Amino acid sequence: MILVCGEALIDLFVRASGGSDMSTHAVAGGSPFNVAVGLARLGVRTAFLGGISRDHFGAFLVDRLAREGVDGRFLVRTDRPSTISIVATADDGQPNYAFHGDSAADRSLQLAHLPGTLPDDIQALTFGSYSMAVEPVGTTFAALAQRERGRRVISVDPNVRPAVVGDMQGWAVAAERFYRTATMIKASDEDVRVAWGGRLSIADAAAYWLECGAHLVVVTEGAKGATAFSAAGSVSVPGRSAIVRDTVGAGDTFHAALLAQLARTGRLHPGAIAMLDLSEIRELLAYGTAAAAVTVSRDGADLPTAADIDWSTQPCLTE
Repeated sequence: MILVCGEALIDLFVRASGGSDMSTHAVAGGSPFNVAVGLARLGVRTAFLGGISRDHFGAFLVDRLAREGVDGRFLVRTDRPSTISIVATADDGQPNYAFHGDSAADRSLQLAHLPGTLPDDIQALTFGSYSMAVEPVGTTFAALAQRERGRRVISVDPNVRPAVVGDMQGWAVAAERFYRTATMIKASDEDVRVAWGGRLSIADAAAYWLECGAHLVVVTEGAKGATAFSAAGSVSVPGRSAIVRDTVGAGDTFHAALLAQLARTGRLHPGAIAMLDLSEIRELLAYGTAAAAVTVSRDGADLPTAADIDWSTQPCLTE
């Protein structure tokens, strides 16, 4: 089992519909929430740890997790409101976010809410996005990551959200708590650019993360593909051709696919990840890019099943 730790929220998609009107569409979201759903769809036993409101939106999120087959035993219900993320999609498919979540349920998790021990069948924990940096949940999750490091895989996706965390210097300090516990780090080229204000290259950022103790660092670059860095060296794969509807959830899909493939091949353990050779890492990247290509071809964060990815990786047949 993989325990996904972080926020579950409501993505409110808005589009101008002509004149003075605007159309809206509310869906379940949040980067960690997407990862949990993605893992479950890929056949991995998954649980979710996070604060979820008892309001109407929170009930919707809990029901959605249950319908996707995500274990809800670690959910912490609260009377605080659900976070609402306003998503406006640009012409190139890139989403722009505005968050309304001060004092919301997903930020309210405290140390007392953590389980005293985790079941032995939990092989990995994931952390990511703004729940690493806002309080008190950031300190709570950092304590959990520190407690479990070395015994289980710790996978981190910074998924930087400046509009939420505000103070980027404070964010950097908060995020490093997680980097120094991580077995693997998955990030995007945008994460690298935003986190360091363009001062570090992808290779420099990867070197920093490896120095922090990670065994595997993967950086995605959208249609250009992805590059991985480890003690064995670096390896890249190109992106897969796809008709892009939007890119919402693509990075979360990639993260889930990496973890699912590690689980499927019996490598979801800190020692096994440290021993991956470049050919094995290349296979991981290829699976992640194939999975992400499915998601970008769909509206919103509609993550693929294993069957979807298997189909997408078959060669095209012509008559």
